Amino acid sequence: MTSDHISGKDTGVVAFGAPERSGGERSESERSGGAPNAAAPRRGVVPEPEVPAMPQRRRFSADYKAGIVEEADRCREEGAVGALLRREGLYSSQLTMWRRQYRSGAHTALKDDKRGRKQTRNPLEDEVSRLQRENARLARRLEQAETIIEIQKKVSSMLGIPLMDDAGEGSG
Repeated sequence: MTSDHISGKDTGVVAFGAPERSGGERSESERSGGAPNAAAPRRGVVPEPEVPAMPQRRRFSADYKAGIVEEADRCREEGAVGALLRREGLYSSQLTMWRRQYRSGAHTALKDDKRGRKQTRNPLEDEVSRLQRENARLARRLEQAETIIEIQKKVSSMLGIPLMDDAGEGSG
């Protein structure tokens, strides 16, 4: 211990901890343009302080994607597209993919937001399979009806009862 500390005089020297700054010194964050304020609301939205256990994947509508592609195409100044991507929180790869989709099929290509395997079946295959099932069912019923008619013919011939044909006359 120093003699000043024992005598009770305050010399302004701190034994441990961060050095004190005089009024004329600036902090590092002030020199670099200010501290980044991550908690500042962006466009009037206050972020949720709790981190969700399972983060939600962002989904973009086709109108939003088309608007971003069109806005990026209107950017003429150097760095304007980068500023747009930073403002919207997007990656350049997303913009590249959206541009490709926009050029190939415009609005309809951008609507495919579903993840996973894409449908490879033709939608008419459902109709074809339904009609095939119905055809098989009707074929079974026709076979039953023909069997019943054959049995009726045999019974009528055994009993000697004449059957009526289509014209309404008895055969035989």
